[in-house]
Amino acid sequence: MRKLILKMSLSLDGFVAGPNGEADWIFRSQSDDSTAWTLESLWQAGLHAMGSRTYHDMASYWPTATDLFAAPMNEIPKIVFTRHSRFDPHAGDTTTALRDARQARQAQGGAPAPEPSPGAASWASARIANGDLAEEMQRLKQEPGKDILAHGGAGFARSLTQLGLIDEYRLLIHPVAIGSGLSLFSDLRQPIDLKLVNTSVFQSGAVAHVYSAKNAPQP
Repeated sequence: MRKLILKMSLSLDGFVAGPNGEADWIFRSQSDDSTAWTLESLWQAGLHAMGSRTYHDMASYWPTATDLFAAPMNEIPKIVFTRHSRFDPHAGDTTTALRDARQARQAQGGAPAPEPSPGAASWASARIANGDLAEEMQRLKQEPGKDILAHGGAGFARSLTQLGLIDEYRLLIHPVAIGSGLSLFSDLRQPIDLKLVNTSVFQSGAVAHVYSAKNAPQP
């Protein structure tokens, strides 16, 4: 059985985004070694899983991105979870996070590529899951292949956490306090016990904490 891994950035005071989904603070503490850690996590995945709002953000950004993350984000297959019976990959509102990502790219001197990358077709061919979240995810875990990597937003990540579906948390803690915002663990019905697997301290001051759930499948 393959694992479901949640990779998310958190502020020092425990928020995954600002009150209105702001994510600009994430981009201020990047460094070469944290980039390498994130890149390794991405390439270890066999499937990207996300909610519909995050899908629309990512499908608008990654096909023409030129940074190191673009290749794994475009080339690895995707699955989108939605509560709607029908899902149009071309219709949907983007969020504040997309705006912040584009502004960060511009501030770093980057620009979108004139044409989508060869792997960008995977966004249009993403699988759609609109059944019961726990049942859908358990079926995915039974499929062969490398682990499933889940991406936020906060609502989708909270649902996975609340249902006890996550086998491993990869939390990148940024050296910034934002005062208020969206919490990953605010909907827990009861405490969850985790085992610390490892930590990585980066040049920027960010720290990665990897935790496994006690009932997670073993390699």
